[in-house]
Amino acid sequence: MAEEVKLLMTWSSPFALRVVWALKLKGVQFDSIEEDLSNKSPLLLQYNPVHKKIPVLVHNGKPISESLVILEYVDETWRQYPLLPDGPYDRARARFWAKFSDDKVSPSMWGVFIKQGKEREEAFDQVFENLKFLEEELKGKKFFGGEKIGFADLALGWIAERVCVLEEIIGVKIVEEEKFPLVSAWMQEFVKVPIIKESLPPHEKLVTKIRGIREKFIGAA
Repeated sequence: MAEEVKLLMTWSSPFALRVVWALKLKGVQFDSIEEDLSNKSPLLLQYNPVHKKIPVLVHNGKPISESLVILEYVDETWRQYPLLPDGPYDRARARFWAKFSDDKVSPSMWGVFIKQGKEREEAFDQVFENLKFLEEELKGKKFFGGEKIGFADLALGWIAERVCVLEEIIGVKIVEEEKFPLVSAWMQEFVKVPIIKESLPPHEKLVTKIRGIREKFIGAA
């Protein structure tokens, strides 16, 4: 019996992209189902009744939600191209940086994008502090996973994919090469990997969408 792998997603979601990248790195064939989050499908509500969010991976009829949980499931289910390292300490470190991405880096970046005045300055300070931690972690490494893309790289990959869009919209450089040479080099190396590059959303289309989101936030403030 052939495996059935489906991914409920939106083309612009950085969380869904993590899963797309993981599946493609492992050579897993899957069907992507584009969701309209303004009119959520019965399928999405059925498979993720708790959060009602994408991404949702459906493997042989069984749904798994939350992108980092999905990454671990993918890594345990398809053993080719391991995402997590072998040792328990290194595995814990990879999970730590993945959580750091969602708990610290993402909120601070979003703050820079949608806030104004003093709040925006404070958000920039948080971004720079977080980038310093990432810069330190990358010392002596090409990727967070070492010489190849790993779990933490996929979790943090939205930085390489999305920051240039945010910078273009707000007209301010966020990740300066002089200040963060290792993070800058990692961003460039990450998006050069063919499987990553071919899965990136269309740049201009993404700029238009994200600019519209920013305008709504600022207009409502």
